[in-house]
Amino acid sequence: MGDRVVVAMSGGVDSSVAAALLKEQGNEVVGVGLRLADRPKVESSHRGCCAPRDLSDARAVASKLKIPFYVLDVRESFRKSVIDSFISEYASGRTPVPCIACNQVVKFDYLAERARVLGAERLATGHYARIVEAGGGLALARSIDREKDQTYFLFGMTLPQIARTLFPLGDIEKKQTRAIARELGLPNADKPESQEICFVPENNYRAFLRSEAPDIDRPGMIVDLAGHRLGSHTGVAHFTVGQRKGLGLGGKGAHYVVGLEADTAKVVVGNRSDLERKSFLAERVLWSVPMKGDQKRLSVQVRHRQRAVPCRVVQCDEGAVEVFPEDPAGLGAVPPGQAAVFYDGDVLQGGGWLL
Repeated sequence: MGDRVVVAMSGGVDSSVAAALLKEQGNEVVGVGLRLADRPKVESSHRGCCAPRDLSDARAVASKLKIPFYVLDVRESFRKSVIDSFISEYASGRTPVPCIACNQVVKFDYLAERARVLGAERLATGHYARIVEAGGGLALARSIDREKDQTYFLFGMTLPQIARTLFPLGDIEKKQTRAIARELGLPNADKPESQEICFVPENNYRAFLRSEAPDIDRPGMIVDLAGHRLGSHTGVAHFTVGQRKGLGLGGKGAHYVVGLEADTAKVVVGNRSDLERKSFLAERVLWSVPMKGDQKRLSVQVRHRQRAVPCRVVQCDEGAVEVFPEDPAGLGAVPPGQAAVFYDGDVLQGGGWLL
């Protein structure tokens, strides 16, 4: 047998095929699922990597592949590092990206350590990403399938984590993944993809916030940039910068959320052009490829499904940068709480959190 590899199996087709490919390559594969959260009231319809029925799918695939499968209970850690942060960010008028927090704390920290306990030096996942040599070491790069590329969610990986991780799907397209699953007769070969936040029932984050934090709703005013009242709202947690629909404002022209003031419970709206930022700040920046000098020409992406925009990145205080996009209109809204992820071509350089 080859190396022992632990594969994070969520029950979806991607991680299942990742496990299958590694076994075909002669590795000793161990499947591991994560019990992240309990959603018993909506289990009949909700699907996500924390749902028991999805862990059941992962177990069925492991049985088909004849590999061992274990479930790790990480509900306490997931609650503190992901769910509580998710609620707190929305309450503060910020828009969180829970998948990044989950990857940083749960998958590539805790799970990587569990992999070593199981005697494996490598951890593998079904993410669409590649590992390449860059800047004198290893770095992440976009997957061959650009539509499925998930490097945006992985910017927090440290260099030691990258060195111990495998991404078997980085060099193939999603349609090939499906074809491999069907050829192998995997029971989840045609399982639909979930676009939901895994712990939010029916993808209704507003209802989730109300159920988890009943005090989160604080009524306030919707105002324009001059401070004139245009309407009212039930809570800033139900809005995000860049939002256009669901504002409940009549009149001519379109209104966009351009700012959220959690302390005064104000939602500030303006025109689309008011969303454009000539520069913006990102904090807690982590570089996987060291940035030499005080500034560098890179590309920045502030949402997962967005084209990267050329920019100039200038180092500020330790752990913070100021970003000057070449095309502010092309970048669009810059929602506080989202991630700013930097690339040099296809190679991920690092990322941080928008202020």
